[in-house]
Amino acid sequence: MKKGWKITLITLFSLLLLVLVGPFLVPIPPLEDTVPPETLADPDSQFVDINGISVHYKIEGEGEPVFILLHGFGANTFSWREVMGPLSEHGTVIAYDRPAFGLTERPMLWAGDSPYSQESNIQLLSGLMDQLGVNKAVLVGNSAGGTLATAYALAYPERVTALIQVDAAIYQTRPDSPLINWLLNTPQVDHIGPLIARRLGAGSGEDFIQSAWHDPSKLDANPEILDGYRKPLMAENWDRALWEHTKAAQAPNLASQLSQIQAPTLVISGDDDQIVPVENSRRLAADILGAELVIIESCGHLPQEECPQAFLSAVENFMTQLEENK
Repeated sequence: MKKGWKITLITLFSLLLLVLVGPFLVPIPPLEDTVPPETLADPDSQFVDINGISVHYKIEGEGEPVFILLHGFGANTFSWREVMGPLSEHGTVIAYDRPAFGLTERPMLWAGDSPYSQESNIQLLSGLMDQLGVNKAVLVGNSAGGTLATAYALAYPERVTALIQVDAAIYQTRPDSPLINWLLNTPQVDHIGPLIARRLGAGSGEDFIQSAWHDPSKLDANPEILDGYRKPLMAENWDRALWEHTKAAQAPNLASQLSQIQAPTLVISGDDDQIVPVENSRRLAADILGAELVIIESCGHLPQEECPQAFLSAVENFMTQLEENK
């Protein structure tokens, strides 16, 4: 009997040791061939310091209204390439990269709140508007960008002219679970976090992009699209920043606050969205008082890329109605 207990204790101790020490034995080889993000800039790229972070943005057009385009997870300003020009015929259009994405700086050390948290992203958006002299804007948020647009409209309703929610991920944010938060921040999981992020950003990331299109054969016909998404993976610290974003990604329960949205709202969804089901967009339009809903046929999670003409038509009709109702 005593021998049996001894074997059990040794086994339990060995398992505990494996859990506590094992992750630290996993090597994290440094990324090769990465460069400072600003060296990857396009001819129309601009950078501005916001709250101590060098933020990459692009701007077209002039005057009002001002559209601010907020990309989703794994995306960047590139995802708005098809619609920035046409929208700029109606006013000023600004697209920028949130921390952990695109060519915006990826800080590794900071004091206070993580720069990758929702609250920090809200303050960064306010700072960008202040720096560029924008008092009020139409926020156009795709996927997780829609989450930020909603959170900002609740925090600063006086600065939002209108909301355009594009396949917005409002009901799919990670819950604020103490257990999950504790686990993600343990030294063991934090050590292997960059490896997890590399998997998310590389192979899994391309699978994610494929699933975001109703007709992924269009990606095969246009290899420059995947190249545009791969480009930020050449920026230094992209893996560690993506992991920091993952740790900080939990958001407040926005669904319970949607009735407080004051801004006129347009909800757009592809009818074949495999990431944010179209039923979620229907629910979002119903939960925001007076929201208009447009479903684009034969379109996936990224209407501004896959179905730009239908996307632009919906936005232009919405903005025309806003002008007429003034």
